[in-house]
Amino acid sequence: MSNPSAAAPPDKAGSADFTHRQILTVLGGLMMGMFLAALDQTIMATATRTIADDLNGFNLQAWATTAFLITSTISTPLYGKLSDIYGRRPYFLFAIGIFITGSMLCGLSQNMYELAAFRAIQGIGAGGLMSLALAIIGDIVPPRERARYQGFFLAVFGTASVLGPILGGFFAGADTILWVDGWRWVFYLNVPIGIAAMAVVAKVLHLPHHRVDHRIDWPGAIALIVGLVPLLTVAEQGRDWGWDSGWAILCYVIGAVGLIAFIIAERAYKDEALLPLRLFNNRTVSVGAASSAILGMAMFGGLMTVPLYLQIVKGSSATIAGLQMIPFVVGIMAGSITAGQLIARTGRYRIFPIIGSSLMVVALFLFTRIDADTALWKTMLIMVVMGLGLGGNMQPMITAVQNAVNPREIGVATSSVTFFRSMGGTLGTAVFLSVLFNVLPDKIKGAYTSAASTTEYQQALRSHPEQAKALQAATGNGDLSDTSWINRLADAIAHPFKVGFSEGIQVVFVIALAVMIVGLIVVFFLPEIPLAHRSAQAQREADILAAENSDGVPGEVGAGPLRDEPEEPDTPVTVGKDGTSS
Repeated sequence: MSNPSAAAPPDKAGSADFTHRQILTVLGGLMMGMFLAALDQTIMATATRTIADDLNGFNLQAWATTAFLITSTISTPLYGKLSDIYGRRPYFLFAIGIFITGSMLCGLSQNMYELAAFRAIQGIGAGGLMSLALAIIGDIVPPRERARYQGFFLAVFGTASVLGPILGGFFAGADTILWVDGWRWVFYLNVPIGIAAMAVVAKVLHLPHHRVDHRIDWPGAIALIVGLVPLLTVAEQGRDWGWDSGWAILCYVIGAVGLIAFIIAERAYKDEALLPLRLFNNRTVSVGAASSAILGMAMFGGLMTVPLYLQIVKGSSATIAGLQMIPFVVGIMAGSITAGQLIARTGRYRIFPIIGSSLMVVALFLFTRIDADTALWKTMLIMVVMGLGLGGNMQPMITAVQNAVNPREIGVATSSVTFFRSMGGTLGTAVFLSVLFNVLPDKIKGAYTSAASTTEYQQALRSHPEQAKALQAATGNGDLSDTSWINRLADAIAHPFKVGFSEGIQVVFVIALAVMIVGLIVVFFLPEIPLAHRSAQAQREADILAAENSDGVPGEVGAGPLRDEPEEPDTPVTVGKDGTSS
């Protein structure tokens, strides 16, 4: 029997056991798509302040982030379900194409509201990039062997995490590049990368797929949009409207009606639902979903404020702030590699989310202690601890859920976990940034009131009377639409502002800490299930072959659920000098 070439896909039942070379070929396409999403996130982390200041919308920046997260969150389960039915490849290509379109439009934005709308289009594409890549890996690589290939994905994130801040800072710091505002290249850069990714994916990503016709749960998708958008909108606008205002109450009511309609639709569609409720009878899936939502809140909500702290409180440029976030990336990579290697050797995964959540609790507690005068190296050490916690949490949870479900549903199960993580991140970003900008005016005012009696501050005001007027104009009405003026103040005059900003950030981290403590409790309920040695694609092919042999007779081979046979307990394997094992 001849071996297939690296690029040739297995195309018949029984040929779904991919060789190492074939897996690497498919990984090449996936890594291009994931690099596109990862680079966008790291560039935006350092460029957001400059973009918001230039568009006179620093206090509106949450809209741009929230709009992206709303659409990526809502589209994630759709990608999972549709790709389970029609195959992964066309939807992965579609996701890249939409992401490119959204990026181009973002570069044309003239105000923060336009940017938010175009970021929403970008989010539709981003919703498929990450979840489909993870689902495809679940298709072709057995859970026990996934750590072998985890380093490739970490290389993507590591490269994007280093290049992103540098490129974001370079573009954001340039007035113009080729007669175009520098920050707009943050988005235009995605276009050539995305086109290259589409070309690579179209060439190498060929997976066997057996189409199964199903109804599409469009009522569930519409109800989910109706439920989530008003709730996320009020989370963002509540501080301006008033949490008990007429607009806020209207959003609560519409959101509640949408969520109730979503549950009814999911019950009606049963196994064909966007998020089949039956899946959540599986304790691994329900714990994974709850844990991922909480992790998303703590991760996105807490870490969105760290670049702001570095740039506003520590005075770092966008580029420098991005480089100062590298310890966080190092922590994620170290945590992921360590967890992946230990899972591959032991077959055990439950302990890693517990350790990871514990480290995140410790890190968030330490973040609540930082202030305007905290040494930068201490903040960077906390980032390492936070990164280790995240690295030990994310991939093991995905592995656990993929291992616990029917292979036919690996796409919807993976997207469900990604959906809840994105949902948590969306809520965390909207709520925490809303809290931050709600408490900042009072915190800053209080800091200046305390500083007014100090000799150093009074002398600085006498030496720079024009700065006192600028300060009064900027902070008198609590307007934080542009913060670039802080860098032009004398240190003694700017320091109280930084103190107030730090105190506002502390409030955010206190909330994130409380959320993460709940997350730590939740992961203790994660069960330990032996990891399968067969990939989901191989299991599906074997089941199809078994079903054909059984002629569809109930009770015959292939009529039951698609799961590996129960594994025998792990036993030591001895490898002899001749290469045989016993």
